[in-house]
Amino acid sequence: MTEQSSQRESAGADAYPASSRRVNVRTTSNSESGLRTAMWLASIALLLFLAIPLIALILRAADAVGSVSDRTSDTLWQAMRLTLVTSAISLGIVILLGTPLAYLLARGKVPFSRVVDTIIDLPMVLPPAVAGIALLMAFGRRGIVGSHLDDAGITLGFTTAAVIIAQTFVAVPFYVRSARAGFARVDRHLEDAAADLGATPGAVLRTVILPLVRPNLAAGAVLAWARAVGEFGATIMFAGNFAGRTQTMPLAIYGRYEAGDLETALLLSVVLLAAAMLVLLAVRSVGGRSGDLI
Repeated sequence: MTEQSSQRESAGADAYPASSRRVNVRTTSNSESGLRTAMWLASIALLLFLAIPLIALILRAADAVGSVSDRTSDTLWQAMRLTLVTSAISLGIVILLGTPLAYLLARGKVPFSRVVDTIIDLPMVLPPAVAGIALLMAFGRRGIVGSHLDDAGITLGFTTAAVIIAQTFVAVPFYVRSARAGFARVDRHLEDAAADLGATPGAVLRTVILPLVRPNLAAGAVLAWARAVGEFGATIMFAGNFAGRTQTMPLAIYGRYEAGDLETALLLSVVLLAAAMLVLLAVRSVGGRSGDLI
């Protein structure tokens, strides 16, 4: 039986001459080369599509730098100051309230966790205008919560507080998702070992868990801050576009462009572009140390 099998294999090999095999190899090689070329062309086209608008923005803004007026400078610093203050406050709220929620979700201690996950993720996929209307219906003067606050003399809609609320609403998912991933990766044996050594639950959280998840918390905080800084739709619907009170950087860009002041809009856009690039570098740096981005 073994000799017959060898004879059949030998006959099968003879049925395909060496020249035919070489043709098949060349055909396969040419096919792979063509596929690789097509993939490179598609990739380059997409990269150019993404890069050209950014390059055009920078070049046009460089031309406008020499014609900066006092009004442009005032708008820039006013919007930048308001954006930094409100985004810092909203980030503090996100970290303060989002960290416990992320921990509980990672440990499976939240009832109806799938529903909670959906609620947390919704602001990421919700159209900004819908988010703004939802906030207005909740916290506006005639909203479910806002009407009671208005009776107490507290107004949220179209105030600086409304900007903070809108920024917090859209930024929460980015932090909670990153923090939850970090908490979920902590080895429970480390916590058990610390508890066996006499550490209290608070000490375990402070000395074991938080140091391990710090890169994830930092990455989530940076992403949440960037989302808060770039928020536009919900803010303009719920807070309005009032200079010095609710006009953040994105709203100032829109307002200046709508008023025909392209130079100011360009400069503000470049500032946000630079901030976005710094955010990405910071996140990638944190992600590189932790072995993961978020």
